[in-house]
Amino acid sequence: MVEEKTADQEYTLVNDLDQSFKYEIAKQPGGENIKYCFACGSCTASCPIRAIDSKYNPRKIIRMSLLGMKDRVLASDFVWLCSNCYTCSERCPQDVGITEVMNVLKNMAVREGYRNPAILRQVRQIAEKGRLFDVDDFDNARRRRLGLPAISNGADEVKKIFEITGANKFVEE
Repeated sequence: MVEEKTADQEYTLVNDLDQSFKYEIAKQPGGENIKYCFACGSCTASCPIRAIDSKYNPRKIIRMSLLGMKDRVLASDFVWLCSNCYTCSERCPQDVGITEVMNVLKNMAVREGYRNPAILRQVRQIAEKGRLFDVDDFDNARRRRLGLPAISNGADEVKKIFEITGANKFVEE
């Protein structure tokens, strides 16, 4: 019996594959051993993120990279889910270094203009408030009791740093 594809499944045309993608990854520090992967699945079986979110599948990401699905890999949100626990790297029989490969893919995605939505939200929060977490009156009262100075909610210094480093482009996007 032939299984029919549903409308939500994506197709990749052979013409859309970038055969040099695996070589680009292999040129980067940490991606050297990607071509040694033979898809045994030990990385996926031991991955704690995979247990939580089925979208994250290290074996599938490596396979897509080897096949040349550059745009789909770099534009995906699953590349950003790796927690850098190194469990997959420790169990890989071919010493692929999946955690390092994921870092290479993240760096390539940023260079190609893809941004992690969670990091963008954090950057915007820091630009707006000067920190990731709000400091309210309760927190400042507790700091005073401990003999620590109060923290203001101004972000003027952070805005200056963002302007100097060019990080303000992320806030404006």
